[in-house]
Amino acid sequence: MRKDNPMNEIFKGIRPLDYVLAGVLTAAGVFLMYENTSGSSTDLAHPLSTTTGAMIPAFLLVTLPILWRRRNILGVIAITAVTTLAHVLAFGWITRCGVLLPLAFALAYGVARFAGSLRNHLIGLAGIVVLVVVMLARDASIDTVLDGLIIALPGTALFYGIGLLVQNRVTKQSASMAPADQRMAA
Repeated sequence: MRKDNPMNEIFKGIRPLDYVLAGVLTAAGVFLMYENTSGSSTDLAHPLSTTTGAMIPAFLLVTLPILWRRRNILGVIAITAVTTLAHVLAFGWITRCGVLLPLAFALAYGVARFAGSLRNHLIGLAGIVVLVVVMLARDASIDTVLDGLIIALPGTALFYGIGLLVQNRVTKQSASMAPADQRMAA
């Protein structure tokens, strides 16, 4: 009898593009947090609260969950929002928007593709708005939350719309590939 490796189960259903997406966002997050530790930016809307290196590994908890977006997009959004809140509370005014806005856009696309029911879509989109507001509340590069929402909300809507288009195509394509007897029954 063969026992499955628990590590295989954790990474089940993850596709190569998921690794690329998580890798790019995580690398960008590490770079951004490293830049925050230098404290060299003087043109920020708010002064940095800290320059500790502890913000780098802590930010990994914010970016890595997107790896599991296909398995449970609502769980990924919840974990990302909670870890972002913890990061904001722990480190205060630092720049996060350069990574968290693209992450929010990727999550919006993921909601359209993987959330399923309309209820899950609404919950997912509400979670993304919470994530963005939490991040913007203490982002050193953005003057006010409203300034950030001007970019975040249309971007989220755009990527959600792209995800819906892709999902509709995938649904139509899989329906046309179904055996003839299944199409007749529908």
